[in-house]
Amino acid sequence: MRTVSAKANEVDRHWYVIDATDISLGRLASRVATVLRGKHRPDFTTHADNGDFVVVVNADKVKLTGNKLTDKKWYHHSGYPGGLKAESYASLQERKPGFIIEKAIKGMLPKTSLGRQQFRKLKVYAGPTHPHSAQKPEAFKF
Repeated sequence: MRTVSAKANEVDRHWYVIDATDISLGRLASRVATVLRGKHRPDFTTHADNGDFVVVVNADKVKLTGNKLTDKKWYHHSGYPGGLKAESYASLQERKPGFIIEKAIKGMLPKTSLGRQQFRKLKVYAGPTHPHSAQKPEAFKF
C-alpha cells in the first residue's frame, strides 16, 4: 500500500461551527487546533495545509475553570521602559471576547508560515450569529 501525501490544492475543505457555550477553554482550543491542522483527517500531511475552516460562536460564554478569570493575566509590552501592561482575563473577556480563544488556539499551532496559514482559517464571533452561512457549515460534535 502506498503512502498518501496530500497536496494543499487537492484538499476538499469543510466548514465547521462550534458553539463555545460552557466549554472549557483548553479543551475547545485543542480540538479546534486539531481541526485547523487537519489531524482529524485520514490523509493528514505534516508539511501541507489540509485542515478545515472553523467558525466559533458564543466566544463570550467560554468557560475558564478555577480562578483563572481573576488571577490569570494577559501581558503586553509597548517596547518602552515601564511599558508593561497587564489585564485580567475577566476584563479581557468583556472587552475582546474572541481574543482569549484566538490566543489559546494560536499557541497550539506551529510557529511557522504553515501555522499562520492554518490560523487564518479560524473565525471567532462573540455572539450566536456569523456571516458564513453561505458556506453551509456543519455543527461540530465534541
